[in-house]
Amino acid sequence: MNEAAGVETLHIIDDDDAVRESVAFLCATAGLHAETYASPTAFLEIASSLKSGCILTDVRMPEMDGLALVRSLKERGVDLPVIVMTGHGDVPMAVQAMKEGAADFLEKPFDDEVMLSAIRNVLSSGGRRPPASDDPIAAKLGLLSERERQVLDGLIEGQANKVIALDLGISPRTVEIYRAKVMAKMEAASLAELVRMVVTRPKA
Repeated sequence: MNEAAGVETLHIIDDDDAVRESVAFLCATAGLHAETYASPTAFLEIASSLKSGCILTDVRMPEMDGLALVRSLKERGVDLPVIVMTGHGDVPMAVQAMKEGAADFLEKPFDDEVMLSAIRNVLSSGGRRPPASDDPIAAKLGLLSERERQVLDGLIEGQANKVIALDLGISPRTVEIYRAKVMAKMEAASLAELVRMVVTRPKA
């Protein structure tokens, strides 16, 4: 935390110099304090001393992936909320990271405002998930047909459209149609938002 300014810090972890610098610059323009790290191990060296803020990490990194980082933080008792960034091919890993405690994930390429909104939401909530009494997702899930729910289940598992199609015995194009219906009924603007809704919904 930047004690002098009283501003919570975003810790950016990515092996791509350009990504680290661009996200840090975006945060600076939005009045957010950021620190950058070239690898998860570099961050882990100081992680235990952190008391507040949040973590933004890439999923696919050569030294340690984002999922392993989430697990390592949990083992060390570091409870700062984690947002993971992922390319489309790494969505299954991001979904698994959320199941293991990550607060959110962003699918590349992402809009600047989407990034800032996710960071602010996590900072304001501390990564805490809402209580079971506040579950607006249940009603939306109830609107889905059986087939739409099957497609949703496949998406939550990180499966590609063609894999879902094979499992359900329908065409990939039909999966795309069902996927669009699911996104509309769930009022989700992106796959990341859809997954976040379902994976982080409170358990009764």
